Amino acid sequence: MINTNPNKEIGRRLREARDSAGLSQAELAKALGYESATAVSLIEAGERKFKIEDLQKAAELFHRDIGYFLGHDVLKMDVKVALRADKDLSEEDKKAVLHFIELAKKRHEKK
Repeated sequence: MINTNPNKEIGRRLREARDSAGLSQAELAKALGYESATAVSLIEAGERKFKIEDLQKAAELFHRDIGYFLGHDVLKMDVKVALRADKDLSEEDKKAVLHFIELAKKRHEKK
């Protein structure tokens, strides 16, 4: 069944991200530059459109891809690709992250 109101999906996912982050509607409203929590409440209910600029702010705030809010399944980026793209990490730090991942995999295999 096709969702005829994309605002409802955006609102549902915004609420999910907000709840996950432990923010109140008032705190999110302030972070997005809204005057009151009512705006967030209306967006979460699918009764108000979410401006693209505010969608970008929310994506950055919650460290999520915009596609998440639009209901798209976002493919997880390969860690090695992400590390190559990150210009702020030193080679030593990148190696440490990969080493940690290998340790976590080995720990998971033991269970």
